[in-house]
Amino acid sequence: MKITKDTLISEVLRINPNAAPILMGFGMGCLGCPSAQMESLEQAAAVHGIDLDELLNKLNEGIE
Repeated sequence: MKITKDTLISEVLRINPNAAPILMGFGMGCLGCPSAQMESLEQAAAVHGIDLDELLNKLNEGIE
């Protein structure tokens, strides 16, 4: 399963077991907040000023 810009943060955490440290490394420290359950990766990247393509590449490394 591939992570896309439309994948919810909560789904990202389920799809990639290494997602939490990756997201935190990009400055997303509030992974447990209520917004993370309903926010897409694209929305979160925009709010945090993160390069979405770079984040997607990192999150999709090593998952099939």
